[in-house]
Amino acid sequence: MFKSGFITVVGRPNVGKSTLINHLMGAKLSIVSNKPQTTRKNLNAIYTDEDAQIIFVDTPGIHKAKNKLGEYMVHVARESLNQVDLVIFITTATAGGIHPGDAKIMEELKGLKTPVFLLVNKIDEFDQDKVAKTLEAYAKEVDFAEIIPISALKGKNTENILELVKQHMPEGPMYYPEDMVADVHLRFMAAETIREKALKLLQQEIPHGIAVEITSMKEKENGNWDIEADIICEKDSHKGIIIGKGGQTLKKIGTWSREDMEVYLEGKVNLKTFVKVRKEWRDNDTLLKELGYKE
Repeated sequence: MFKSGFITVVGRPNVGKSTLINHLMGAKLSIVSNKPQTTRKNLNAIYTDEDAQIIFVDTPGIHKAKNKLGEYMVHVARESLNQVDLVIFITTATAGGIHPGDAKIMEELKGLKTPVFLLVNKIDEFDQDKVAKTLEAYAKEVDFAEIIPISALKGKNTENILELVKQHMPEGPMYYPEDMVADVHLRFMAAETIREKALKLLQQEIPHGIAVEITSMKEKENGNWDIEADIICEKDSHKGIIIGKGGQTLKKIGTWSREDMEVYLEGKVNLKTFVKVRKEWRDNDTLLKELGYKE
């Protein structure tokens, strides 16, 4: 009996949703950063073995939106709750009670007929008493199908998650070819790779104000690639920071991005990056559509 189904992974920004999916997949599919609101669009990661196909939907974090881009991200995350076979809700240990950022999410989970797993992540960063109190407090609010304390980064207590997930999957077809691991285009992956490296290098106030647009992506006959990309920011002052003294920051973004791209593109990459200012692009409907953040 082959099983298949869709799972959405929800939680506050920066609780480890992308880290968990990458760990379960055994491959880096979602960009990971220590800055919140890293994921901006749903990404389907496809796990397939001999008896099941599980499609993980990595959603943006549910948070209080401050602009049209934020509104889009929250809408995408909430819509996914009603379109899947299982919900994985990720949080971290708290000092006591329910984390304020989780309260609204849990209200929405209470009304679901879909089974929900609670995963309390980053347990290696908190004392066990705090973890235990978090598990107890959250279990009182929602009837979770499974409650698992984990460390997604270190792989602690994660070995049985896939088997538990399969128990809640319906019998179904193989939706994707068995060798397919993600349903995104190479252009999207390339743009996200560059954005991830920028997130790691730039100052705190800049990352949420940048986007990446792949303006040209061509594969040559020898399997190598020519790629051009625009890093879009909102302020002239940010442009200078992204470029860096003597162009060193932009150069490092390009070098780190190229190294990752050459792994999944399986060829040498000639990458050219440019920085452009588009003031208040996060509140510009036209630009949001051009960048793929609005239908």
